[in-house]
Amino acid sequence: MPIPRRALLAAAAAAPAIVHAQGEWKPSRPVTLLVPFGAGSGTDAISRILANLLEGEWGQRVVVDNRAGANGSIAAVANARAAPDGHTLMMTTNTPHAANPTLMRHLDYDPIADCTPIMRAGNYIFAFVIGESVPATDLAGFLTLARARPGQLSYASGNGTGIMAGATLARLAGVDLLHVPYRSTPPAMTDVIGGRVSGMVVDLPAAGPHMRAGKLRALGQTTRLRSRLLPEVPSLHEAGVPGFDIASWAGVIAPPRLPPEIAAGLNATIRRVWDRPDTAARLADLGFEPGSSTPQEFGSFIAREIATWRELARAAGIEPE
Repeated sequence: MPIPRRALLAAAAAAPAIVHAQGEWKPSRPVTLLVPFGAGSGTDAISRILANLLEGEWGQRVVVDNRAGANGSIAAVANARAAPDGHTLMMTTNTPHAANPTLMRHLDYDPIADCTPIMRAGNYIFAFVIGESVPATDLAGFLTLARARPGQLSYASGNGTGIMAGATLARLAGVDLLHVPYRSTPPAMTDVIGGRVSGMVVDLPAAGPHMRAGKLRALGQTTRLRSRLLPEVPSLHEAGVPGFDIASWAGVIAPPRLPPEIAAGLNATIRRVWDRPDTAARLADLGFEPGSSTPQEFGSFIAREIATWRELARAAGIEPE
């Protein structure tokens, strides 16, 4: 049925006002940005960049609140129980909002129902790294050692990506590696550097400084294709584990039942500061590939990722704990 010309003109006139209103929402007091991992983790690093950018936009303090533990579940529960008024946000990742439904037997939150998606923030670069004490210069050398010493070489994990990728590496390469779980990435990385654990799958924002200092040696990236931010390191798929392909992401969520107009306003503000070229350059220096999305796009993405990580766990033979 044709739409009257008067209605079209009215809608066109109203559209700028709606966009303006969405972009104008601002907090009336300090905002808490929940981080599911400890200080020094990659998620902490990108969260502090976002907090600084939002403080400049809002003129309000944005407090980074690290709630490490239980694979990010502690932060996810805090987000689920917070007031839906725009003053609590969470920088989530594929660990609490995609992998945990498969990795953990009991969750105190629903990764879909207990959050309001705001924006997908981009992808981490993850790599399998070893410490200086491991006598291997490449993945083939590490796997040769592992086959000669079944169960004696180990891998640490500080998040769901580390758990899943370590188990997948062992399965696809046909080696017996001991899994050593940690509450967060920084203590796990400390033990790899100190020689107490052989290696780990870790994000570049956290591991980059130690790689440049020669304390960690990267043997392969987890995605099938090399990232342009780490071109000198082959993918695990290239390096001798065909079919290895695991990607890790981050995104901003808010508590459930957040009013749509606040969600839209948060999305507009965060995208405005996140999509700036200077922000992209800062994130690239850390080893993070930024991107953005609408709330609806991010919500659909989370639902698909839960299914993806369920299949990864099944293939790796991982049972919920």
